[in-house]
Amino acid sequence: MAAVKIVSWNINSVRFRIAIVEQFLREAEPDILCLQETKVVDEDFPFEMFRSLGYDHIVIHGQRMHHGVAILSRVPIAEDDRFDWQANREARHVGVRLPNGVRLENVYVPAGGDVPDRDVNPKFGQKLDFLERMTDWSARLDGPTILTGDFNIAPLPSDVWSHKALLKTVSHTPIEVAALDRLQASNDWVDLGRHFHPAPARLHTWWSYRSPDFTRNDRGRRLDHMWASGEAAKAARAHMVFEDCRSWLTPSDHVPIMTEFAF
Repeated sequence: MAAVKIVSWNINSVRFRIAIVEQFLREAEPDILCLQETKVVDEDFPFEMFRSLGYDHIVIHGQRMHHGVAILSRVPIAEDDRFDWQANREARHVGVRLPNGVRLENVYVPAGGDVPDRDVNPKFGQKLDFLERMTDWSARLDGPTILTGDFNIAPLPSDVWSHKALLKTVSHTPIEVAALDRLQASNDWVDLGRHFHPAPARLHTWWSYRSPDFTRNDRGRRLDHMWASGEAAKAARAHMVFEDCRSWLTPSDHVPIMTEFAF
């Protein structure tokens, strides 16, 4: 069986942070990189750097200034689908199939604004509706699938720096956690982060830019996830979070996560 390393990273502008993307690819050498929040239209995507490192198979779904997702691979991939779970044509999903038939779905779930009430904050309602559409799709899936990306939800008490302090903060509210739980149950998804690093182990992937030194108070959240179903889940061998990337020059507020599979 061949080992395949798949990374997910909300890069918060791929062109602005192209230097650290290159640094990471040279150091970690993943086979497949799933990016979210690329913030670039397709024709302006920085293809050259990725191709120079052997990532010749590129599927992108871009949007100017906002959103955007991409899958870059050293192994052949075939574009499979682009779902509009936001129902407003925002570029938040792209899916491919690997040579062995496994589906790989890359998603950027909306953040949801600041107030966890759909009546006063339409963005929060859009987030919940997005998750409901994903759940309907997930329930109809057949065959091994990997679902990864920035889910913008930290579901477990140990997925945030303070469960009590964040219960009313968007990304950790009970209503969001319940929506994510329904998505997970819809296809018996295995949360690979917690499969390999069981709660209550510390496992953060995001730290706000508001803190000049994120390490001082370490107020992190686990917003980035990699799930797998069926035979894909059984093929998972290890899961890593690259926390050091948060200290690199001009970092994203998210760090890469990587799962190694033996297909």
